[in-house]
Amino acid sequence: MHTRIRELLDHLETHQAALLAAVDRVPPALRDARPGPDRWSVADVIQHVAKVNGLIAQTVADRVAAARAEGVGPDPDTSPLLPMFDDAPIVDRTTQITAPPVVRPDEALSAAGALDRFRAANAALAASVQAADGVDLSVVMIQHPVFGPRSLYWRIAFAGWHVARHTAQISETSRELAAASGSA
Repeated sequence: MHTRIRELLDHLETHQAALLAAVDRVPPALRDARPGPDRWSVADVIQHVAKVNGLIAQTVADRVAAARAEGVGPDPDTSPLLPMFDDAPIVDRTTQITAPPVVRPDEALSAAGALDRFRAANAALAASVQAADGVDLSVVMIQHPVFGPRSLYWRIAFAGWHVARHTAQISETSRELAAASGSA
């Protein structure tokens, strides 16, 4: 396996595990509660992340298939990828980013149901990244609706940072709900 693919898989696994740990710290009785009007519950956040990861998995699969068909070969560069990218605009929660309708929570899904979807989306994402081995993803470009044109390497790395952003949101939501319920 190419070192950059392994690096990305490790990056995704690290951030996904951190989100699951953050959810574990939220009392089960609070996971489906919204901290205020027009605010997401922990279950909503998980559902959103699952939708994003599912879409990224499909994008990776589709773009890698097209790149293979176009004859894109392996990446000759084995230097670390993540230090080349700026994750600050993604993980910085002081900047509001409005999720497009396609990835907003759209059903009353319990935290348990959302976690099942999160795990399934993560498995699909890992499979699509593993299947990208042997393709130079630095030359496969995508258009991100907020961050503009980026390489597929960046898009995969984005998935991890996006999870980190929402891990912080889960922690914030948990603190707010605990304070409101008097269990802080």
